[in-house]
Amino acid sequence: MTSIIKKAGLVALLAAVPGIAAAEGVNGANTAWILTATALVLFMTLPGLSLFYAGLVRSKNVLSVLMQCFAIACVASLLWLVFGYSLSFAEGNSWIGDLSKAFLYGINADTLSGDIPEPLFFIFQMTFAIITPALIVGAFAERMKFSSMLLFSAAWLIFVYTPVCHWVWGGGWLQQMGLLDFAGGTVVHVTAGVGALVAAMVIGNRRGYPRTPMPPHNMTMTVTGAGMLWVGWFGFNGGSALAASGDAAMAMLVTHISAAAGSLAWMTIEWIRYGKPSVLGIVTGMVAGLGTITPASGFVGPGGALIIGLSAGVICFYATQWIKRKLMIDDSLDVFPVHGVGGILGTLFAGIFASTELGVFSGWGYADGIETMGQQVWVQFVGVAATFIYTAVVSYILLKLVGWLTSGIRVDEEDEVQGLDIVLHEEVGYKL
Repeated sequence: MTSIIKKAGLVALLAAVPGIAAAEGVNGANTAWILTATALVLFMTLPGLSLFYAGLVRSKNVLSVLMQCFAIACVASLLWLVFGYSLSFAEGNSWIGDLSKAFLYGINADTLSGDIPEPLFFIFQMTFAIITPALIVGAFAERMKFSSMLLFSAAWLIFVYTPVCHWVWGGGWLQQMGLLDFAGGTVVHVTAGVGALVAAMVIGNRRGYPRTPMPPHNMTMTVTGAGMLWVGWFGFNGGSALAASGDAAMAMLVTHISAAAGSLAWMTIEWIRYGKPSVLGIVTGMVAGLGTITPASGFVGPGGALIIGLSAGVICFYATQWIKRKLMIDDSLDVFPVHGVGGILGTLFAGIFASTELGVFSGWGYADGIETMGQQVWVQFVGVAATFIYTAVVSYILLKLVGWLTSGIRVDEEDEVQGLDIVLHEEVGYKL
């Protein structure tokens, strides 16, 4: 009798604690992992991407790049709260979400998204919304006005990122078609890469390009940022499983394999062509391998990851040469040839290597609904093409509009020569 009374008292006590009943559906292990993954993805931008980019520009522009990445993180976070998350993940229609979740309306600490708290899903997705426009910074580095950069990044997040995110992950038409994009091949890398290419073409080449050498000013900083990107990418891809599971573990494994393969492939090509392997080459190959495996990371095994990584290192290397030396487009930090081309390649490869037709190189469970490889590759192609065209058109319109609002998106020639650090921020990166 006494034990029954004690048990009844315990039940009553637990019922009296706010949130206990609602929290019954929360998976503690999954929640802990996504909390960690969220921090890792933010770590990719601040400080990973910031340092990676900052080391690649000239010393007179190092602070401007750091400032741009930091400011985008702040602006994107607030826009995501106001309506970005809602437009991406609220029900809406096949093209865009509605505003039912603006300002996280109706969502509290006990609200669930699957078996994790929805506020956690919100902030995890926020980190993706932060890094995507930040990637574009590399295309117009050293020559865009800070005010123009802020306006363009904010508008681009609203009118490019959120619709494509809804199409692919929020129940939109590409998700309904069955597009495979585990962690952002189309949503992140194709949109950022295409946006970067358009921005580089609209703003024009840096003064003196390509005649004047413009080598990175601090490769130590770049390698440090690259290492942070590699580590943070485990949260990017592994966290996209939204569970502490074998799926997350496999995503992390194939991410690492592809990064290593991409690094060695790029380094080897440079070694053969130029006689020496470069540090810039090996870290750029790493980023190419990471970006290319991203859409496929939840659908392929290690064999597929090895081929994807090697292909990324080779194809993205030659894409860089083609963009800069053949087309003479000054995509300053190679955003399109690395992220854009990598995202396209990886999205198409996801349709190939997820197929069980390949046996040992096949996927491992996610792609059960695929009837034939050809059918899935067609869906992947449609997703890439739609994302490419939509992003290119809207990015061009936004750049022209921002240029009109800010009396030109580019600093004048004298300011460009002096450097954006002192001209736009009245500060210098180094006092030696």
